[in-house]
Amino acid sequence: MTARGFDDNTAVWLVGAPPDEPAPPLTRNLEVDVVIIGGGFTGVSTAYHLSKRFPQLGIALIEAKRLANGASGRNGGLVLNGISVLDDDPDLTAREHALTRGAIDAIEALIREHGLAVRFRRDGCLTVATSPRAAEEAHARVEQLAARGLPLKFLRSDELPGIRGAFGAVLDPTEALLNGVDLIRAMRPVLVKQGVQIFESTPVLRVREGAVVELATPHATVRARAIVLATSGYTPRLGYFKSGLLPVISHVIATDPVPPELLERSGLARVAGFHDDLPRLAYCSIGSDNRVIFGGGTTEAYGYGFGNATTYDARLDDVAARALQGSLTRYLPELAGVPIRHRWSGPLDLTLSRHCAIGVRGSHKNVYYALGYSGHGITLANLAGRVLADLYAGDHAPWRDCAFYMKHPTGIPPEPLRWVGYQLYTRFTGRSPWKRIPS
Repeated sequence: MTARGFDDNTAVWLVGAPPDEPAPPLTRNLEVDVVIIGGGFTGVSTAYHLSKRFPQLGIALIEAKRLANGASGRNGGLVLNGISVLDDDPDLTAREHALTRGAIDAIEALIREHGLAVRFRRDGCLTVATSPRAAEEAHARVEQLAARGLPLKFLRSDELPGIRGAFGAVLDPTEALLNGVDLIRAMRPVLVKQGVQIFESTPVLRVREGAVVELATPHATVRARAIVLATSGYTPRLGYFKSGLLPVISHVIATDPVPPELLERSGLARVAGFHDDLPRLAYCSIGSDNRVIFGGGTTEAYGYGFGNATTYDARLDDVAARALQGSLTRYLPELAGVPIRHRWSGPLDLTLSRHCAIGVRGSHKNVYYALGYSGHGITLANLAGRVLADLYAGDHAPWRDCAFYMKHPTGIPPEPLRWVGYQLYTRFTGRSPWKRIPS
């Protein structure tokens, strides 16, 4: 399946997506107050919040290819709670859950306020325990967090008849599923109405910092008093966070629409999806048309290309697709006969600390960034726009205690050590390079 303007390994989210006429590339020199680099969740959210809060600003959003061409249109769709990986502190977990739950509320409110045609379902996600001990620990954890007001529920194995190997699960009813292509395309006219200039097919080739930042593009120069790096795994190409981000390629598959009775037997008819607790994380979501989307569960589900490569030639019959189908049917044997119809890949921006970084940098404090979502980006990238609008306004107080505030990710070695390290880590430890799931 191929869609105009997207790579051949096209994500299932484009099936039934609203038509979208791309904006023209930038062909003339431009001077604005703020230029946002990147047309995914982070860029669109930042453009929305900045233009709404500061309608007098001149704002341009520049995208190298098409809006939602990167991770925002190539994910697994799960909209999850949480920020920190090292979340053994239940009080910290409760605070971060409240923050991200509010961010999911804001996505839902945005869709409703503007009457956006977006496929969004908020009927909860499961975290599956794959051993008796893990189930016991999860049950105890739910009791701790429920006492702090979190609306979590522990489900016994007999309440999960269709998920093979599940000894229990935690249901978070506030989590959701989102079609990112729908959201970003629906936001285009909203941004234009708020005065944002959008340019697609306009890669930024070079950044020169100063009191006024200059961006070189193929056919024009952009001058701005501030820039926003909303470029996720592509950020090192611009010279930023070269030792802080590891672009990891995530591979995903999706089935044909599954008959409702088959979904009912699998136990997935009434939730948005699930993920497991294993080192090589598996995750599954249920699309609005009953397609089952699946990723992870195997080493072949992820990859790193030497030199921070961010593209991959995904095919329905390749090693990754076969491995993913095997993982899917191990969890959901009822789906063994359902054809796999879609197969795609997309870059995740992994950090060593396993959580994102949002802040401002540069000698003139005019280079804003939000990146390193480590596979947890749908919720956090949409939250990032509000955070960056506050930082631009000089209002840092609401975010100072957050794990992501003004963090500067580092610690990832240069090539060839990073490629060798990735291969050794994944192949000999049996682990994925993060603990969060590719949402």
